[in-house]
Amino acid sequence: MPQALADACSQHLESQIGAEPQALSLFEADAAGTSWQIEAYFASADEVAETARHVQALPDAAGLTIIVEPVREADWVRQSLQGLGPIRAGLFFIHGSHDRALRPCHAIAIEIDAATAFGTGHHGSTQGCLMALDALLRTNKPKRVIDIGCGSGILAIAASRALRRRVLASDTDPEAVRITAANARLNGAAVKAIVAAGTTHRAIAAAGPYDLILANILARPLVQLAPAIARITGSRGHLILSGLLTEQGRWVASVYQALGFVFARRFEEGGWATLVLRRG
Repeated sequence: MPQALADACSQHLESQIGAEPQALSLFEADAAGTSWQIEAYFASADEVAETARHVQALPDAAGLTIIVEPVREADWVRQSLQGLGPIRAGLFFIHGSHDRALRPCHAIAIEIDAATAFGTGHHGSTQGCLMALDALLRTNKPKRVIDIGCGSGILAIAASRALRRRVLASDTDPEAVRITAANARLNGAAVKAIVAAGTTHRAIAAAGPYDLILANILARPLVQLAPAIARITGSRGHLILSGLLTEQGRWVASVYQALGFVFARRFEEGGWATLVLRRG
């Protein structure tokens, strides 16, 4: 259907009928962008019939083709988990609870199920941080470590397990802090998770200065936090920074270099860059 009609149908489905779709998507049906398609999922055949009647009453509905197909029975949870296979990043083996049997003997296995906080190990920025952490720990044994913007806690857990030390983790989202604490208990990691914005929380100040700061957030927050992160970094401390598109890496590195950090290494995975910097 034409884009204007597709937009009208989509808005109508979302707001003007009683049978609300459980899921709705609108996308181009051809490369030229002249034909558009809507997919909507409903709980019952009655809702489908009601929706079809409403849509067919729209102006210009003569250009519509409505196709109704039942959704086949499937174990959707199992299928979604199959798309989240284990990840190997250097010393670390990240897996869901459905892949416990695959844990290798000579690796630090960390169990993280998809939940309401970012970080299952599958994102390029998370993989980059894990690879950077693995490489750094081959030559350095930081004592004071913090994970800023911890999400699911995967990086804090990895650092704690590898170093056998207590790691501080912070996030602005209380739900992320809750998930981090739960994941740390599950994986036998010594992680203290707190709700904090930036670096001003008294627990962060009390535990510093830090030998290693992990921050997998986004480029702009990393730039905004640069002076604060510099203040809590120890004299020989390292930073592992990510959440950066590959083209943003140079910008972020230059900001930290202006604050006295030296570029050490860069990892790239799936269009995302991870930077390793150290105090000059």
